[in-house]
Amino acid sequence: MSLPTSYYPDPNPELTIVIPAKNEVTMLPRLLSSLARQDFADIGRTRVLVADAGSTDGTVEAAFGFRDRLLVEVIPGGLPSVGRNAGARLARTKYVLFLDADVELADTTLIRRAMGTMRRRDLHLATVSIGCRQGGFFDDLLYAGSNVMQYIGSRWKPFATGMFMLFEREAFWRLGGFNERALFAEDYLLSKGVARNRFRIVRGRVLTTNRRFRKLGHGRMIWMFLKTMLHTWDEDYFLEDQGYWGEAK
Repeated sequence: MSLPTSYYPDPNPELTIVIPAKNEVTMLPRLLSSLARQDFADIGRTRVLVADAGSTDGTVEAAFGFRDRLLVEVIPGGLPSVGRNAGARLARTKYVLFLDADVELADTTLIRRAMGTMRRRDLHLATVSIGCRQGGFFDDLLYAGSNVMQYIGSRWKPFATGMFMLFEREAFWRLGGFNERALFAEDYLLSKGVARNRFRIVRGRVLTTNRRFRKLGHGRMIWMFLKTMLHTWDEDYFLEDQGYWGEAK
């Protein structure tokens, strides 16, 4: 459900935040709390669209619990691509920030700095590095390796994950938005279409959990990452689940 538009003060005309979610009652409040702490001047007037995919655990109620701090709306979602696109269709701002529901922003300056970089460099997409909250040595090592590969790979083509993707909205739709038929790495599939000189990795991190590693195992996640790199130009590969959604969630 969503509240009438008249409930809200005039929204920030520059940024909309979109968060696909399903049964994230534990993690979503951590993300929303970290958003409320951001020193971005208009964070209190920024629409935060939670695209809910039929949660049954109180995720919707948890989202609305932040209405005293954020302009939270809940809209119908689905798989992440569907939810992200649904939020982007409602956005009328120049920029749209896509966040996964199980992350939190590691420092209070991240959105302000990312937005500043987008404006100064006239970017189409900005992302950040990933860290693991309360993970073990191998969890930290794998995320560090992923960050290194992201930096190296960005010399040839952009590589961003849905954990943090700050898009210029018109550029996002010129690329067609997220492929709603994609069942695997839909964020990578979209980001690699961005022009290299319109992409930056902003200093800073989002923190996530190690639940993907716990479900699939470190070796399996490494293998899936390598296969993604090997199939980078094979779009049909991304239209198959590759075992991720059946096991990782």
